[in-house]
Amino acid sequence: MKPYCFSKTDIIQSQNAQLHPMDIGLIRGYGIFDFFRTSNYVPLFLSDYLDRFIRSAEKTHLDLRFSKKELEEIILKLIEKNDLEDGGIRMLLTGGVSENHFSPAKSDLFIFCEELLFPALSKYENGVKLVTADYVRAIADIKTTNYAYPVWLSAQWKSLNAEDVIYHHQGIISESSRSNIFMIKNGEISTPNEHILHGITRKRVLELAPQSSIRSITLDELMEADEVFMTSTTKRILPITTIDDAKVGNGKVGTITQQLMDDFKKMEATHTKK
Repeated sequence: MKPYCFSKTDIIQSQNAQLHPMDIGLIRGYGIFDFFRTSNYVPLFLSDYLDRFIRSAEKTHLDLRFSKKELEEIILKLIEKNDLEDGGIRMLLTGGVSENHFSPAKSDLFIFCEELLFPALSKYENGVKLVTADYVRAIADIKTTNYAYPVWLSAQWKSLNAEDVIYHHQGIISESSRSNIFMIKNGEISTPNEHILHGITRKRVLELAPQSSIRSITLDELMEADEVFMTSTTKRILPITTIDDAKVGNGKVGTITQQLMDDFKKMEATHTKK
């Protein structure tokens, strides 16, 4: 964690940030967050992330007492004070301390700056493994702080040398624990349309490949795909070459995935020029 953060009303030393132990963000796991990156001191796709954070606060009945402009100003000050050339920024809005210890009350806002490490280069070159899990994330279109199930499950997928899981239910896939999923079959790119977080990286990939199909995808379809990849802020576009114990396609990073990886890096570069 970097030295300075925004805590409730002011920028302070990160080590001095405090949360009331009865905040329902802690005792009920009720809160929202968002996370984005800086590159060359520029917060990438900031407007999209702030729009999603504000929408999430409204949908979860949390009291966000800052405008989009005010949030942007705070973030830019934090980048400067922390000299955050390339790193991560985490925004957290708590549920607040309520009289009945259950209902949302006066929320507290925290914004932290962090170091950020991407997956190893070998994972982009060779792809990664996912394992399947029957699960649908609650209020999936909101980036809530409730990650109890995947945190508990992570010991299992790590023991299987997997990067993460892929959720499915009643034969339909949705997303990974922290990423969106894309598949390619016969040159056609598809991505799930329900029970997902509408990721900002996902949005950018759809801009790069506007012919993509946004639809319901079965687990059986996914297992027969030629190429599969995941997208997220911290992974960009990461190829998936194994699901459970089955190879995806020929078990190597596909040409369409590789092209999108290259195109996404070029897109990022256009957003970091000052």
